Amino acid sequence: MTQIENAISGTRVSNEAAPLTALSEPVETVSKRFVGTLTLAHLGLFTSLFGSMAVLLPQQIEVIAPGQKESMLALVSGLGALASVVANPLVGALSDRTTSRYGRRHVWTVGCAIIGALALSSQGFATAIWQLIMAWCIAAACLNGMLASLGAEIPDHVPVKQRAVVGAFIGGAPALGTIIGALVAAFFISAVSSAYYSFAFILVLFAISFVISSRDPILPKSALRPFNVMEFIGGFWISPKKYPDFAWAWITRFLMQLGAAMFTLYLLYFLRDKLHYELLFPGKRSEDGLVLLVVIYTLCTVISGVTCGWLSDRSGRRKAFVILGGLIKATGILLFALVSDSWTMIMVSAGVVGLGYGCYIAVDQATITQVLPSAGDRGKDLGVINFAIAGPYALAPVIAGFLVTQFGYGTLYTIAAAIVGLSAILVNKIRSVR
Repeated sequence: MTQIENAISGTRVSNEAAPLTALSEPVETVSKRFVGTLTLAHLGLFTSLFGSMAVLLPQQIEVIAPGQKESMLALVSGLGALASVVANPLVGALSDRTTSRYGRRHVWTVGCAIIGALALSSQGFATAIWQLIMAWCIAAACLNGMLASLGAEIPDHVPVKQRAVVGAFIGGAPALGTIIGALVAAFFISAVSSAYYSFAFILVLFAISFVISSRDPILPKSALRPFNVMEFIGGFWISPKKYPDFAWAWITRFLMQLGAAMFTLYLLYFLRDKLHYELLFPGKRSEDGLVLLVVIYTLCTVISGVTCGWLSDRSGRRKAFVILGGLIKATGILLFALVSDSWTMIMVSAGVVGLGYGCYIAVDQATITQVLPSAGDRGKDLGVINFAIAGPYALAPVIAGFLVTQFGYGTLYTIAAAIVGLSAILVNKIRSVR
């Protein structure tokens, strides 16, 4: 067994060999099966989310409103992100208070997956922008609600000493999901509804695979505080003065995701309208170039993430890896602005972005779980953190759409790189984590 396999599986299994209560701090290493199925659940989620958002939505909008594709894409994706912003912390908070005999998280994971799958299935038949908006808002809300419940599984089950390695596998799911989503969309290029059906099937299958293969500790009703509406609403505010490290973790994640969202949102249009990919490679589509870039990005993300996650867990150090990863990613995004006329350099730049993101996301996820204020509110608190993921996708279309239409892609990617670099630098403000 390799050192990385040892880090993943360990010699004792928390969710199989040792009792684990809903509010306890896990100390036993989780099994490879737990890591694998949790990764698959995230993979199904991000395949559906990013496959739809990066490929199918732009294609549908280009057919429905070809003369306004940039602004309409910004509108649809922005409203979907707003729905996500509400759903993520709400589902997290509700899961914290769930006393089902199936556990706190699993019922929300399955419920969100099923409703999200139904919304995606209906989206393939949209022939007007308002129909896209309705279907996508429901789908985005459910997928982000599922992200909240799955994200809470990490501090619920995974000990601190293992979280960076587990985070590396989870962190690779968005990029790999984009690849699978793009391939599925390309396979069903003439039948968008079939692509959405495929996403719905993958989403539900992988969610159920995780749920039936893992035990979700039950929260006894006696452990719940009496429900108070104002207290429940007020709980979404976490005082920066009382929990400064949580606040800085939120700020740095928000900036990182804002820069990343600005970078990825118009990547397909960048290849088509700026690089002129289809003129460089007659007979090829810009979607083919996008898939290749995502493949390069994903391979680099996984390699970097697993390596840096293992090194971080071994050393116990977090911030140095997060800062390094953020700065490398910023450099890669900046290269897109500087070498936008060279396909070879664009591929190299995608690799640099992936190396930086892998190092960043694996260790940053572990860092965040170490600054959560309360074990009893893990789902809600991670939902608040996830606001820093969904929120930028509501803001990014406004900023990116303005920059692209007024100043061009060079300015867009330069500013996106600066935001990512600032995020990395501000990680130094987190004091309680090495």
